[in-house]
Parts: sequence; C-alpha cells; structure tokens
Amino acid sequence: MTAALTGATALAAPAGAAPTPRVSQAPMVPLPPEFDASFYRPSASKVEAAEPGQILAARRITAANVGIAPLNVDAWQLSFRSTDSAGRPIPAVTTILKPRGATKGVRKVVSMQIAEDSTAGYCAPSYAIQNLNASPLLGQVVAPAELLVAQGFLAQGYALVLPDHEGPNNAYAAGPLGARITLDSLRAVKNFAPSTVTDASPIGLYGYSGGAIVTGHTAELKKTYAPELNIVGAAEGGVPADLGSLLRTAQNGATSGLILGAVFGLAREYRYFDRFLDRRLNPVGKALRDLKGPLCVQYQAMTFPFLNNVGLIDYPGGAFRAPEVKRLLADTRMGTTRPDMPMYIWNSQLDEIVPVAQVNTLVKDYCKVEGPSITYTRDHLSEHLIGEVSGAPLAFLWLKDRLDGKAASPGCSTRDELSMATKAQWWPVFSQTIGTDLAALFGAAIGKGK
Repeated sequence: MTAALTGATALAAPAGAAPTPRVSQAPMVPLPPEFDASFYRPSASKVEAAEPGQILAARRITAANVGIAPLNVDAWQLSFRSTDSAGRPIPAVTTILKPRGATKGVRKVVSMQIAEDSTAGYCAPSYAIQNLNASPLLGQVVAPAELLVAQGFLAQGYALVLPDHEGPNNAYAAGPLGARITLDSLRAVKNFAPSTVTDASPIGLYGYSGGAIVTGHTAELKKTYAPELNIVGAAEGGVPADLGSLLRTAQNGATSGLILGAVFGLAREYRYFDRFLDRRLNPVGKALRDLKGPLCVQYQAMTFPFLNNVGLIDYPGGAFRAPEVKRLLADTRMGTTRPDMPMYIWNSQLDEIVPVAQVNTLVKDYCKVEGPSITYTRDHLSEHLIGEVSGAPLAFLWLKDRLDGKAASPGCSTRDELSMATKAQWWPVFSQTIGTDLAALFGAAIGKGK
C-alpha cells in the first residue's frame, strides 16, 4: 500500500488547489453525525475561511452492503465547505468509492444523489453506507438499496461520489441547497489526489425520486455555480419537479407522511418558511413537526398516513394562498433554465408519489429553448418503487455512452414504453449488476482494473 492511501498521511493536492488535510482513519464502528461533530460540523471560522469545495478533513472508511458485508473498494469521506441557497458558508460531507487498482485512461465519475428523504443526521448516506452502521434498523432503507444500484457503476471502473446533499441541518427536499453541495462535493473530489479524479474526468449525475430533486437542480445550476466541472450528462427518474404538485397528490393519501416530512425539511433551509410555520401551524401540526424531526425515510413514510397536510396550516383561504408558500414553491421548482448538458429523464405514468403531469411540464419547459439533448421516457406499467428498477438499467446505458464520449441524439424526444424492462438492453445490465452485488457479498473486488 502506498503512503498516499494510508491513514494519517499528508497528501499532495493538485497544482493551484488548497493543501489537502491529512487522511485519518474513521472509527471501526462509525459514529452517527449527531455524535461526530468534529468531522460533520467543523468550527464556523474554519468553514468561513475556506473556498467552496475546499477540503476541511478527510478520512478512510469501510463501505458495506446493509452495514454487514464490506465492499472491496477504496472508500473515503471528505468534509468540505459549501454554500446554502442564501449564500451562507456551510460545512458538508461526501463519500467517495473507487475501484482498487489503476484505470485505463482518465477516471470516469458518477455522482449519485441518493434519495435520503429524512430529517436526521444518522439517515445521511455517509453514515448509512458504512460497515457496522445501525441505519437500516433505524429506518434508512433507501441508501442501502440504492447502493446496490451504485455497484453497477463501480463495476465499470467509475469513481462513485455520494454527497450528503441535505446539508448539516438535514433539509429534506431542498433541491437548490443539494445542488450546491453536490457541485462543491465534485470540486472537493477533484482536489483529493487518491480519488484519481482530475479536471479531465467526465462526470455523470444520477438520481431517482428524492435524489432526482437534487440531480435536476444540480443540472440547472451547474453552468452558473460550477461551470468548470466536466459534467457530460444527467439521468434522473421519478422527478419531483414541482413540489406543490406532490403535496396536492399526497393530500389525505397513503404517502402524506412522507411528503409532510419534506414540508418540515424545507423549513430547515428557508428561514422565511420556517417563521411562517412557527406562526401558522396548528397544535397538531406543531406536534407532528416534533415527532417527525428525528425520523429516517422508512418511518417518515410509515408514520401518519392519510393526513390532511394542508389543513395543518391555518391560513385564510388555505395554505396555498399564503405568499410564503407561493415563494417556497417558486424557489424549489425546476424548469427555470435548460441545463447545459444532455438529460435523460424517465417517469412512471402510474407513479402514485410523483405525478407524471408535472414531469411532462418540466420537459416542455426545457424544450421551449435551444440546448443539449433531452430524452424523456414514460413507463406505463410501473409505479414509483418499481419505476427505479425498470428505469435504472437504461439510464445506466445512457450515462455510459456520455461518459464514453458518445454524443447524445440532438433535440428533444419523448417516447412511451409499456415497460422499460421489456427492452432488449435491459436484462444484461440488470443481471450484470445483480451479479456484481452477489460477488461483492463474498468480498470480490468491484471494477478493479477497468
């Protein structure tokens, strides 16, 4: 093992970058972020003195499937400086997984925005994908499940970046915040020599559902916030482009608890909305806000379904008439600008959480102006959960082509499929990913030498 990969070792940073801190070794039993303040919440003065994307601390970790089957890859966490949606400096954390051994040519990168959908620190991907973590028992079931999808990218030899995109206050559904953290995460990864990611590395974005909230905003924000990043394409499915549409759909329904968690999560990022809720939530709403605050996605979804969410806010004529609610929905709506990279978008026609109509509107808004390719697929048999399984293999192939330098078809195209899983290309990718997952359970190296 080289000195650059050992714990507590000084690392050389790329020319022109700030010096990289020494790499330490994370505890054998990882601490939840709530009990790991020195890494997750460095001093405000340290954060304010840093540039966006500058690394504040680095450490090696052991990544694992469901917290019990260590992955045979190199893995690190970076603490770095980012910026919230009001321009304030904040600390943030990202995780890097990299196949062991050299790669042929430049290292390709996928930044996967996991659907954290939670309002507590121990639900964050950086904790949930580590060995010996308790997150699956505590309700974070999505991150371990999506890590199985992620291993398909690792099998190709790609470096995988998993940002904690909800930030230090666990602001669930705050897409513009997540976009800034994701972009600064990629800046940090480029400045971390062991990642083998360089300026020449092509980068792809991937996200589904709660992860698509961040992926979509990242794609839109990139050209103004981080134009230097070599992002060559973004794939997103189950896209919550208009949070107001999701709130209306969940009203009095089985998913109302999940969406109510997003309402409370947004108040952690938007102070004007936080003040509005303080004034306007009725007693039941205030009690639910306290009860749901420490919950991960599984319990966010399971607790208090069939609620009249809008009715928890006392406002003349209904909550949607309130200026603060209108402002919030405008601040978090996608489609204000067409991304400067090709996009692959898919959604289930029968999606019970993310209405397809608002995705149709997003694509129409993008296609009103000239720009890179937009490919949109509607699946007519899947619902929300099956939608990622049926859509991920084709999204994977689309991203692989972009990372390989193949041009996307120009213009905008929309196609309807009975099921994306019936496509001839679907099964080989799905079976290869399952094979990689099974081999990883027995310690096989993932993507080595690709």
